[in-house]
Amino acid sequence: INYLGSMKRILLFLLIMGILSGVKAQKQEPGSVLRHVVLFKFKSDSSPEDIKKVENAFRQLPKKVKEVKGFEWGLNNSPENLNDGFTHCFLVTFSSEKNREIYLVHPDHKAFVEVLKPHLDKAMVVDFWAGK
Repeated sequence: INYLGSMKRILLFLLIMGILSGVKAQKQEPGSVLRHVVLFKFKSDSSPEDIKKVENAFRQLPKKVKEVKGFEWGLNNSPENLNDGFTHCFLVTFSSEKNREIYLVHPDHKAFVEVLKPHLDKAMVVDFWAGK
């Protein structure tokens, strides 16, 4: 039996478990809001008109989905050149995880996704409870 190899595996397992035990999901603090950050990279063959349709469709969602507490969007202008082709950022704010759940399955959100899909190369989504 290879005791040294077994011991290394046990130590590695314990190290990983120790690291993971220190990682905790961020919880809602009183007065905080849930931010839903959405980044889009569009297909190279999507026209400016196609992209404008996607922008306009996304911008209409807060008027159609009452669970949206806030909405902002903009185009990347970072001088760092680290955007990996992502050009559009949308920030959707919710007061609860339940409201986000309602939004994600809402028929108007699903309709927006159908407008988006033909033009989307890649998306990235990050949600977090905004801390102060």
